[in-house]
Amino acid sequence: MAIGRGAGFVGAKSGSGLTKKLFIVTVGVGGGAMSQAQLDGIVNGLTTGVTLQNPTTVTESYTVVGIANTFTADSSVSAIIALEGGAAPSTTVGQYFAANTLSVTATFEPQE
Repeated sequence: MAIGRGAGFVGAKSGSGLTKKLFIVTVGVGGGAMSQAQLDGIVNGLTTGVTLQNPTTVTESYTVVGIANTFTADSSVSAIIALEGGAAPSTTVGQYFAANTLSVTATFEPQE
């Protein structure tokens, strides 16, 4: 089994459960420790498509596939979340929750 792109690449195949792009993202709240309520707020913004930057616009919503078990409320400064969706999530500060930051760490696309 090869890992990587090109000849012999084993990607997500039809029937693997991955139907859209899978994004691994790291979220935070501006560098300080993040509370459970802040993480819940970010997840709510991502799953509903509600944006704080333009409240009259609903952006793409995502399905949260998982949250890394390395998050500890009130001491972790970030959390790693796996999201399923079409377009890449916004990296605009405060897009999904007040002062939240988001960076896309990895993107996986289903292969035919």
